[in-house]
Amino acid sequence: MPRIIPIRDLKDTTAISQMCKESREPVFITKNGYGDMVIMSMEAYEERMLLLDAEQKLAAAEEEIHQGRAVEASLSFRRLREKHGLSC
Repeated sequence: MPRIIPIRDLKDTTAISQMCKESREPVFITKNGYGDMVIMSMEAYEERMLLLDAEQKLAAAEEEIHQGRAVEASLSFRRLREKHGLSC
């Protein structure tokens, strides 16, 4: 369940920091009853950025497949072995 707090509660930074670390979820800050900001712990932020990066890479890979720019792994490895003079 999302945590929603009014901006006036940001005065207690220690409690807010602890809340962010314990919940590992974003905390939504309201101002005059409307959404204003979102804060989260560094750990939660880094996890989300890693997931976002992975999702973007997967989407790019899927697009390459749809455009016919992908090759079979066995062909790719064979080309690498030939390029570097390696044999199996």
